[in-house]
Amino acid sequence: MIIAIDFDGTCVDHQYPYVGEPAPGAVETLRALASRGHGLILWTMRSGKFLDEAMHWFADHGIPLYGAQANPTQGEWTTSPKCYANIYIDDAGFGAPLIFPAGFARPCIDWARVKEVLA
Repeated sequence: MIIAIDFDGTCVDHQYPYVGEPAPGAVETLRALASRGHGLILWTMRSGKFLDEAMHWFADHGIPLYGAQANPTQGEWTTSPKCYANIYIDDAGFGAPLIFPAGFARPCIDWARVKEVLA
């Protein structure tokens, strides 16, 4: 599958423009998804140096990205700016499973639940 993933509130605590602490279970689940051959696309409102920082977060945590802000093969069949993916994981998504870890600014994705659903 191709999985588009938001960053703030999904992979990390909402601390924009800074990079917050990892959401519980995010690193392990994202690594597992990538290791099973799923293509992970960073799909975020961040841009410029703030996007670069998010991309470095993935690299620093050993999580390979298939793309950032776009599906790399999409240009072959459409000019749409919407990132094509099979699944979108975003804390602002309707019905997204959320938790509110102690010390976090806002709720974030419940990666344990995501892992269950995608297993």
